[in-house]
Amino acid sequence: MSGKRGGSRESRHGARRGVTSVLPSQGAAVQRLPWSREGPAAMALPAPLPARGFELAPSPVPSPVPVPPSRELHVSGSAELSAGPDRARVSVRLGSRKGAAGAARSSVSRRLEYIAHSARHRGVPEENMTVTEDFSRLENTYQMEAEVSIIFSDFGKMQNVCNLLTEKLGTSVTISPPHFYHTPEAVDALRRQVCVTAVANTRQKAQEVCRLLGQSLGKPLLIREEETKEWEGHTDSHQVNSPDSLTLQERIQNATAYASCRVFAVFEIKGKETRRKKLL
Repeated sequence: MSGKRGGSRESRHGARRGVTSVLPSQGAAVQRLPWSREGPAAMALPAPLPARGFELAPSPVPSPVPVPPSRELHVSGSAELSAGPDRARVSVRLGSRKGAAGAARSSVSRRLEYIAHSARHRGVPEENMTVTEDFSRLENTYQMEAEVSIIFSDFGKMQNVCNLLTEKLGTSVTISPPHFYHTPEAVDALRRQVCVTAVANTRQKAQEVCRLLGQSLGKPLLIREEETKEWEGHTDSHQVNSPDSLTLQERIQNATAYASCRVFAVFEIKGKETRRKKLL
């Protein structure tokens, strides 16, 4: 009796220690753990459910909006301008030859002072006059030579000074023909002006073409300077006279600077303007 009771007690305790029942949820897979004993009462845990991921639907890519082809007007234009000289240089030479050095110097100094006074009195600034002197001895005499270079910006005043010196000093002075030329500022101004005029002519031509077609001229898309030329005097003129026999006007004409410019431009063409917009 005691043996049976002991066995039944051990079996009961063994059942309590080795068996733990867990009810799995429906549809879950049963996995046998390594520490469980064999038998119908072995403990089993449900396998984890597979994770579910969330995917975002890609945003729709907008289709490109078709760009209408731009309407352009290609046109070229040119201009040619001239500019007369803005400066003239006149040289006045004089000299004296005396037996005494002081007498030679004094004769030249008096005439130099008169020349400078005449030029200053007619508006020529002091910095536009340059005086060079040369003193030498020839045998038993002394020779004094001088040259006054005067730059004029007013050709009318230049003629007045030259006429006055010829009248008052006569053959004691030698006045060279005027040399006409351009200052760098005048040349740069001519280059800029001919380029601006060529662009203005090109735009005017484009406006006339658009007006003829009933369109409106838009903004410029491209302006390119293609060719520039510069020359002095008339290339097709042939002077038969010597340079010393030219008149004052012929000298000015020969010293006149010419410049030409050709440009290429692209303008936008707008639609036809409404009548109301034209009135405004």
